[in-house]
Amino acid sequence: MKMSLPSVSRSVHVRVSMIALMIATLSPHAVKVQSSDITDPFLMQVAAPNRTVGPEDRPNVLFIVVDDLNVALGSYLDSASRPQYATAKTPNIDRLAAEGVRFERAYAQYPACNQSRSSFLSGQRPPTTGIYGNGPQHVWRPKLGEDFRLLPEHFHDHGYFTARVGKIGHNYHEGEISWDVSNFALSRAPGMRFHIPNYLPGSDLSEVRDTTWTEGAENGMFPKKRRGGMVLSWRATTESPRMTPDGTTATRIIQLMAENRDKPFFIAAGFHKPHQPWVGPAEFFEQHPVDKIQLPNTPPGDMDDVPIAANTTSEDDVSHTEQQKKQAIAAYHAMVTMTDSYVGELLYALKVLELDKSTIVVFTSDHGFHLNEHGGLWRKSTQFEESTRVPMIVRLPNGQSAGQVTSGLVELVDLYPTLVDLAGLPKPAHELEGTSFKPLLEDPGKDWKSAAFSEWRSWRGFHGNTIRVKRYRYTEWTPRQGKEGETLRELYDLEEDPFEYDNLAASPEHESLVAKLSQRLMTGWRGAQP
Repeated sequence: MKMSLPSVSRSVHVRVSMIALMIATLSPHAVKVQSSDITDPFLMQVAAPNRTVGPEDRPNVLFIVVDDLNVALGSYLDSASRPQYATAKTPNIDRLAAEGVRFERAYAQYPACNQSRSSFLSGQRPPTTGIYGNGPQHVWRPKLGEDFRLLPEHFHDHGYFTARVGKIGHNYHEGEISWDVSNFALSRAPGMRFHIPNYLPGSDLSEVRDTTWTEGAENGMFPKKRRGGMVLSWRATTESPRMTPDGTTATRIIQLMAENRDKPFFIAAGFHKPHQPWVGPAEFFEQHPVDKIQLPNTPPGDMDDVPIAANTTSEDDVSHTEQQKKQAIAAYHAMVTMTDSYVGELLYALKVLELDKSTIVVFTSDHGFHLNEHGGLWRKSTQFEESTRVPMIVRLPNGQSAGQVTSGLVELVDLYPTLVDLAGLPKPAHELEGTSFKPLLEDPGKDWKSAAFSEWRSWRGFHGNTIRVKRYRYTEWTPRQGKEGETLRELYDLEEDPFEYDNLAASPEHESLVAKLSQRLMTGWRGAQP
């Protein structure tokens, strides 16, 4: 099946971004953009003297990484074209987009947490890092080497104070990254010092309950296990926003920025939400009522032409009622709105601390997230746009290119060389397998790299490699060791079919294009440089 949308010009992208920002800011039902705090005078009392930063001095870096965040943000055009994104409320992130450069086509190298984070923090791709799993056995150092310098370590080697709070590595692997200060998010679970992302409180104020309410649930519980991630689960709580794990992360990041104004810093804020389970204050759920949620417009038979390796639809997801699916989408948006409020606190603190003119702000996610697209896909772990595409916003201290949108293809692996370039640091000793997109920040309309690459090891026994070029996405699923079968293929024309409904790989008229893209996929990232 195929649904077509007209191509959208860059000027329309800019207009939609600004309109979304205005609506998010002015709507009486919208979240308020962060403003003054009663403790501001106390913050200033403990703040270090602020250094003077001239054009030739090294800037600070505030690196904001959000877990499982797709582009359901007010400043992204998709919120106007995808019904399941329509209730997005992100005024603070939208304001950041209006003050920085928004990347329309940014992609993760692997749509899972540990694999993606080890890639962009090392500046290398999964085939080089060799990290293909999430668990404690998939450690970084034995593969990278003890002398390998990860992104914050390289900044530390060149005079930067470095710190992280929350999820920057991946739970089990935070200790493999060296920081001056390294803190986990605080836990909301009784008996736990640090946050782990699977605790469900025993109370719930949401409109529709999930399927986890079994015996003992009234005392708090952990979500049921399933292949490929947690069961869809949520709780609307009576918590204060600032006392959630991510709320305490925002507060501690602000303290670290205040205490280290006298030196260049690289400070990373790792927000756990909207990773499942979707647990947070009811006030954020109330902003996303279930009766306002729309499910994706998936045409009948959408998955009929999709290889089995690409289909991660599961029985437990499909078995949810329509109301539960709508509540799940609403809960996801509630967590994004909550995260947006914490981003607002960080941006406000930069101004209070007079750091906004000396700090590069990077906002991104480790990968995307499905919201019932393609007839029942949830979570990540696919090679569709919803899973591999990520939001990315970069705000420069001098306001250069503020409010502009670039459609140039970029990858998360590009972050390491870009930040090194922007800070004027020498390159690390190891090879960086990304490309600095500093030229795109200076000229967002510039021609850029011709392709982005992602991969995924399917639990069905296939390894999926995908190439995203300006107009098309092409994917090959090859049998892994011990698995017999032929290579399975997907081809989507994203100009005519932006939601990837119609797999053209078997079409005779696209045979030459399939061969061409297959060769480009084999050539790899080195052949796609700008």
